[in-house]
Amino acid sequence: MSADAASGALVANAELKKAMRAHITEVVMARVSIDESRRAEALRDYLAVTQAVADFSAADTLAMMVPPLMPSLYRRWIGMFADRLFETVPQSQLEILCDGSAENGGALTLAFVMFLESARMEKQMADDLRAFGASRPDDPQQDQLADLAASYLRARVAKLVEKDAAKSAPKSGKGKPPTEN
Repeated sequence: MSADAASGALVANAELKKAMRAHITEVVMARVSIDESRRAEALRDYLAVTQAVADFSAADTLAMMVPPLMPSLYRRWIGMFADRLFETVPQSQLEILCDGSAENGGALTLAFVMFLESARMEKQMADDLRAFGASRPDDPQQDQLADLAASYLRARVAKLVEKDAAKSAPKSGKGKPPTEN
């Protein structure tokens, strides 16, 4: 069997890679930045899925408070996400993710959110947001919005780490040796 036919082969065809990149960008951009209502919907869904808030109305309120980001930042981060997929995911799996179905579009979006939660991307996003704020010295509100967005992202990642630590910690009474009286 040739290397191209192996199920673990990465995407080698430049045209296929270009088409998949365009699809990934289109799908994720549609969820995060097309218009304010869709952006808020994507954030609300994210907050509800990660259980960062107690109820759906709180997720909705918080989603409306998070400032919008420039589409150029989203495109940059989506490009980094696509690059990472092409480095690590076999072509056969990418073809499934890029099949155009709503279910796989949702899977791409969820994978993108998980990618953003990585320590590497937390730092990258903070750097990009800081640079975005600094690029508009004539508009102090942009700097404040960038700082707010960076703070939100840091808080979200910290909350998720806290939740993961709590989930992996042994439950009281379980996993402990019996004590003598």
